[in-house]
Amino acid sequence: MADHLFEDSNLAALYDLFAPADKRADFQFYLPRIMAADSVLDIGCGTGALLHMARTQGHSGHLVGIDPAIGMIEQARKSSDIEWIHGSPLSTTITERFDLVVMTGHTFQVLIDDRELIDTLTKIREILTDDGKFIFETRNPLVRAWEQWDVEYSGQVVDSEGSVVHGVCEVEVPVEGDLVNFSHTFSSANWRKPEVSHSSLRFLDIESLEALLNEAGLVTTDRFGDWDQSALTDESLEIISVTRRA
Repeated sequence: MADHLFEDSNLAALYDLFAPADKRADFQFYLPRIMAADSVLDIGCGTGALLHMARTQGHSGHLVGIDPAIGMIEQARKSSDIEWIHGSPLSTTITERFDLVVMTGHTFQVLIDDRELIDTLTKIREILTDDGKFIFETRNPLVRAWEQWDVEYSGQVVDSEGSVVHGVCEVEVPVEGDLVNFSHTFSSANWRKPEVSHSSLRFLDIESLEALLNEAGLVTTDRFGDWDQSALTDESLEIISVTRRA
């Protein structure tokens, strides 16, 4: 089941306020690649902001967004010129083949079980065209980004009704292995009680990542360490992978 933060319609409506699309460096990386592809599948599309951006900038091909969280899909469906699917690649039947499949917003890290991850990657391979690409990112575990999340992902916004909503991120410590557990607590003076969402993300190193991709029949053609397409180093924040069918 998806996190409460994404399932609840009221919390999902806050997502783009806390993470405005026009300020997301990852969108600036993905958007030109989406514009150059005739058919695109966005897995974990969230509110659909990226595909909506592509459509408003003139993409005339087939755009499909899929997300397991009903709250997010409800937000996405406010744009009716894109196909939206409630579910996951493994829970729904996808027969079309795509020129480009993307996972943005670190959606890849939600897949914490090896079997689910390999099955999902295998499904992605099956629905790529012969020259199709699968592009995604996962955070570099060597940087230990979670140690700054209490500041980076805490803040406040004003919702559609004019209420100030506070968001506080807390990471469970100590962090052991490749799994990071954390929570978001949202509160407002106009709410009856705070809303708490618990999450877990997996931080894979390069060797483990490559092994899983290869097992699913995918090979990496390009890899970057940040959204400016700089080379991957031990200090890079991201591990951005461009892959294709083996």
